[in-house]
Amino acid sequence: MPTRCTTLPYAETGAFSGLLTDYIAQNPALAPFYHRFPALENFAAQIEEKKASYSPEARKRLVAALRDQYGLAPEPEPAIEANLLLLAEPTTFTVTTGHQLNLLTGPLYFIYKIVSAIKLSRELKAKYPQYDFVPVYWMATEDHDFAEINHFSLFGKTYAWDAAGTGGPVGRLPLDGLSEQLLSQLPPEVPAAFHKAYSESKTLAEATRKLADSLFGEFGLVTLDADRPALKQALVPLLEKEIGTHASNAAVQATNARLTAAGYKPQVYSRPVNLFFITDEGKRERLEPDASGADCVEVTIRNTAKCHSQAELLALAKAHPEQFSPNVVLRPVYQEILLPNLVYIGGGAEVAYWFQLKEVFAAFGVPFPIVLPRNSAEYISRANAGKLKKLGLTTHEIFRPLPELKKQVGAALGQEEISLKEQQQALAASFQQVQDLAQRLDPTLVKTVAAEAQKAAAGLAGLEKRLSKAAEMKHETAYTQLAALKDKLFPGGGLQERSENVLSILINNPGFIGQLIEAFEPLALEFTVLEEE
Repeated sequence: MPTRCTTLPYAETGAFSGLLTDYIAQNPALAPFYHRFPALENFAAQIEEKKASYSPEARKRLVAALRDQYGLAPEPEPAIEANLLLLAEPTTFTVTTGHQLNLLTGPLYFIYKIVSAIKLSRELKAKYPQYDFVPVYWMATEDHDFAEINHFSLFGKTYAWDAAGTGGPVGRLPLDGLSEQLLSQLPPEVPAAFHKAYSESKTLAEATRKLADSLFGEFGLVTLDADRPALKQALVPLLEKEIGTHASNAAVQATNARLTAAGYKPQVYSRPVNLFFITDEGKRERLEPDASGADCVEVTIRNTAKCHSQAELLALAKAHPEQFSPNVVLRPVYQEILLPNLVYIGGGAEVAYWFQLKEVFAAFGVPFPIVLPRNSAEYISRANAGKLKKLGLTTHEIFRPLPELKKQVGAALGQEEISLKEQQQALAASFQQVQDLAQRLDPTLVKTVAAEAQKAAAGLAGLEKRLSKAAEMKHETAYTQLAALKDKLFPGGGLQERSENVLSILINNPGFIGQLIEAFEPLALEFTVLEEE
């Protein structure tokens, strides 16, 4: 199904934070919080910096882990296999995005993140042909907030999965009950690949990777699950420094103070120790320094919460790093240690918290990547495009607030704008004259006059509302259609991409992902509108 692509500035959508729009505008106040701005010419220096810091051993570790991950039948897509081969070469770098393991991909912005990574990889190859660039989806398999990912919405209905044994890394969850509770309830039009990914997998991480492979494998997307013992070996130096010095929290707190002074609110909370411990039972427990000031850290091991000395934790981190899990502050550092990465692509909230982390990277001696806001988009079906045209609105005008749109539509339909402002002013002037007369003749009547003035003004205001409503009633059908269309395109008052699932489009337009890859221009930093023709 053909589509027409247009763009508009993020600021004109009214849907993004001041920090994001200021970043796109390159506001000097934000310059201290990022390394290089996401412009094509800035990648040359980023490549050189990463090349100097990323060791052959790190590359071998990554490729071996990916080979192990993809080692099970069936064979990877040819484009994935080609990129796995490229990753073994010292001239290959990655373009990374990350996301939670949302069921059946969750909101549309999951798709937009990955498409942004695929498209940017192509643009970098065109600009720097001597290098290769692989798009990577980092699965948030170690996240433990199951309530955030156990449901999704499709065609106005919410589908949910009630899994047992939550509280640990969600990627390890077995798929017990998913078929009966959710998959069997889906509309028959849902493509078989969505069912197959889950029915042929043992864990949520495996299912998410297979679904990503089925949707993006032809474009060479490599999906990484970093919750693997072989990869966690790379964490040992980070674990030793974090347990020994609590370096990350000090760095974040200093940055937070500067962000606040610049007028921006920090996005994430940093803890004294930004690590979790994964127990033998699979639970993800915080590491908490002892409140008394003793030289120990409290952690739950084998269902028993007790203080362990730093020496005990350091020994455990060295022997079994797979039992430690970085939280939101240190997960990005772990990512950049593992990957030959140049750029991280994330949503507005992610951009905000990456801006808290530049000094954390410096503390651990890891290059800070370029931070790129993902592409955002609004998809307008042919039917909704027709409704917009009938109302006399463009695809860009629909982003305006509903009251403004009603005025615009009303003016186009010939509705008279009702305002009794001049009458109110004349009425106030008349009563002021009466009040002045009362003041001269009998001051005790001044309050009576004021009360009558207030009553008359209220009556006139009431008449204005009734007259406005009468004028609106002449075009009530158009206004009802406008409100319904606004709600359809902006569910709950927010962007479509934050609540709608890709299936709501993909079922009727199987070529949707290819159209996104064609339309998105990641470094243009503009909002995309795709309209069916």
